[in-house]
Amino acid sequence: MRPREPLALHHSWPLVESDRRFVDGIVHRDAHDIVVARSTGTDPAPAAIGAWECDLADDALTWADGVYDIFGLPRGAAMTRAETLTLYRPDSGAAMERLRAHAIRHRRGFTLDAQIARPCGTPRWMRLIAAPVCADGHVVALHGIKQDVTHLYI
Repeated sequence: MRPREPLALHHSWPLVESDRRFVDGIVHRDAHDIVVARSTGTDPAPAAIGAWECDLADDALTWADGVYDIFGLPRGAAMTRAETLTLYRPDSGAAMERLRAHAIRHRRGFTLDAQIARPCGTPRWMRLIAAPVCADGHVVALHGIKQDVTHLYI
């Protein structure tokens, strides 16, 4: 059965469940980039998948190549969070903003299927899996995985 709408807004989860929620890979950061280490399962590889991070101090974004591919943007393009938000369909953007605020306030991860429109106008569905990064008891960043799941909605 194919989904008909984004995941419910109450789809948040405690950080202790991170290993179960990042089922398609684990986010790693090295000195130069963030990457997704693919899990070894029997599921077929998605069309595009990539790791991402948002520094809450200045909303600076760091994206792996797969995230640029999902959004239909040139790899390495300098994108602000505000510019990225314009690519979300209004209902998906609003849902993401509510879950993001909840994640930061309560130190919880979340999963959301969101509809985006590439700059060329092509609609896509993206699974956003996010978890807070904490330092000294405070959330300092969000990081996670974005995965193209358009095939689930066609």
